[in-house]
Amino acid sequence: MYRGVPMSAVRVLLSMVVAIALLGVSPAAAQMIGEGEPFPSWSLKDHEGKTVSSESLRGRSYLLWYYPAAMTPGCTKEGQALRDHHAKFAAKGVEILGISFDEPEKNAQFVAAENFPYRLVSDDGSLAVKVGAASSPGQGYTRRISYLVGPDGRVQKAYSSVNPSAHAQQVLGDLPTS
Repeated sequence: MYRGVPMSAVRVLLSMVVAIALLGVSPAAAQMIGEGEPFPSWSLKDHEGKTVSSESLRGRSYLLWYYPAAMTPGCTKEGQALRDHHAKFAAKGVEILGISFDEPEKNAQFVAAENFPYRLVSDDGSLAVKVGAASSPGQGYTRRISYLVGPDGRVQKAYSSVNPSAHAQQVLGDLPTS
């Protein structure tokens, strides 16, 4: 018994909640882009309200790290690690871009609070669904994934599972040494 409800009913209810959650994720929408494949064209606003696009980044490598929500513990930890290793990324010619469903104003607060030296981009859902970061634009938050995109606009590395504390070092370890 749980607060007067038989445990069998609680188990059935929990099973239904899990099943509904799983059914809400379309395998096609959640599929990530493979390495070597072209990354979709995109154009979105950053935390200052300026447009940033795949076209403006052409010829440069960039790390696009999706985070669920600004100023939450895991996202902050991941952002801080990327901040702390920013100079190493810059030395390798890689621009860091954080991306979420947060509005530019919220991302601006996040940048100011954590002193991030890189841009945070607001995804309206149009890109997240294409790259497997969300199953729908109205999802509310994105999955924690990342893409390392090369100067040719192709995916160099796709990260479907990200440890917020170790991700910056993981990506740096995947970059060519020179």
